[in-house]
Amino acid sequence: MTAFLAHDLLVASAQCSPHSIALVDGDSRLDYATLWRQVEGLAAGLLSLDLQRGERVAIWMEKRVEMVTTIFASSQAGAAFVPINPLLKPVQVAHILQDCSVSILVTTATRRPLLDEALGQCPALRHVVVIDGSEAGNWKALCTTPAGAGHRVIDTDLAGIFYTSGSTGRPKGVMVSHRNVVVGARSVTSYLGNHAGDRLLAALPLSFDAGFSQLTTAFSVGASVVLLNYLLPRDVLKAMEREQITGLTAVPPLWIQLAQLDWPAAVANPLRYFANTGGRMPRETLTALRQRAPQAKPFLMYGLTEAFRATYLPPEEVDRRPDSIGRAIPNAEVMVLREDGKECADDEPGELVQRGALVAMGYWNDAEKTAERFRPLPLHDGAVLPEIGVFSGDTVKRDADGFLYFIGRRDEMIKTSGYRVSPTEIEEACYATQLVAEAAAVGVEHPTLGQAIVIIAIAVPGTSLTQEALIAALRPQLPGWMLPARLLVQEAPLPRNPNGKIDRKQLGNELATLFTKDAP
Repeated sequence: MTAFLAHDLLVASAQCSPHSIALVDGDSRLDYATLWRQVEGLAAGLLSLDLQRGERVAIWMEKRVEMVTTIFASSQAGAAFVPINPLLKPVQVAHILQDCSVSILVTTATRRPLLDEALGQCPALRHVVVIDGSEAGNWKALCTTPAGAGHRVIDTDLAGIFYTSGSTGRPKGVMVSHRNVVVGARSVTSYLGNHAGDRLLAALPLSFDAGFSQLTTAFSVGASVVLLNYLLPRDVLKAMEREQITGLTAVPPLWIQLAQLDWPAAVANPLRYFANTGGRMPRETLTALRQRAPQAKPFLMYGLTEAFRATYLPPEEVDRRPDSIGRAIPNAEVMVLREDGKECADDEPGELVQRGALVAMGYWNDAEKTAERFRPLPLHDGAVLPEIGVFSGDTVKRDADGFLYFIGRRDEMIKTSGYRVSPTEIEEACYATQLVAEAAAVGVEHPTLGQAIVIIAIAVPGTSLTQEALIAALRPQLPGWMLPARLLVQEAPLPRNPNGKIDRKQLGNELATLFTKDAP
């Protein structure tokens, strides 16, 4: 079966390998045939609630079978799924429900009461479905509705909305089409080499595009996905050992923590690859991971929610270019452009711009922000219709061999003493000293420097960390204007946004008056 729509990925594997395990959720194991029957039943149940084509179905719960079922049942019904990060607070959930006029919310008995006050402000919300507890009867009835045909949709129609995290301003809903989902799955599986024998650990939130990708890449080849809600990094290693995980994708903060643990052979041996996304992995962390799992291939990736994935570095290039984010993934083109729209020269910093079938449909109900990020590209090859590309807001450079290097986000660049400084570069240097377990560099307003560089760090366990020691270790690596003006050491973990990335903006906001509060 050819997959055109998001749920077709699941249908194809259910037809080809019905008895293969699709999902593992604790002690529960569902084969593809069973999972698809549940999806079909729920899709019919959602339609029985008068769900119209393109209406939004939100899911707010931890990773579990019911979340996966609802996502793909919404697609099968012809609606759009809206996975909400389980770490969000009720006020943030309410914003999402209001923003994209959710019609149906599927949640758990423990979460439902948290929304009592907010639901009155969501006039489009017609049904709240609770999957467990005393209210679970409605859920069970929906799941056993006789199967029927959903609304007709095509691959360019809306499949889902992923809300991007933000510490300033409210999250924006990135609209993805069925084509985005299907082509993205095919592209990723082609370079990761995913196959039916893979067992992928879903450690990232399913509301995060990279977390959702674990489902689509696995389903597109008939592999297994293990759902994991973890409290400690050691829980991840235990799940990897128990389920003999062959592929794990994570963000740098989790990799940093995992690299500090001992990996038993039962964890390392089955692992075929590990992939990084959501920021550059520190070189020291990469080295430690390769020592712990020497046979596993490292894939260093870069992407943005607005285009799913952009680049990856082939494992055979890691030793030569460990700081590179690679080249464009299959079926995508990545350009480095100046502000005037012209291509940058080799090693010239510019904005990363992506074109192709992975470029999203824009931001939900926000024409102004969509116009800022999704813009027409110059016509080429005799074309008469404009093509829309996504302008990432990230500054990168390309070397003479075509490999890209991340410099920083434009809105996170530190402007100090007349220089533009990448916080990522400073953090990388901090990790290289082997004095810090975790670090974040932020720019804080300063009366004479413009912005001063502040490092917020956690010391390596069992050691103490001083500003003098860190600066002494950084001085051989960085010019004077890139050295931190202040080091703040803390024991508590650094704040993270709902996708697990260190939240530099929150740290910057907390430290906004650090150098000015005593000024006259």
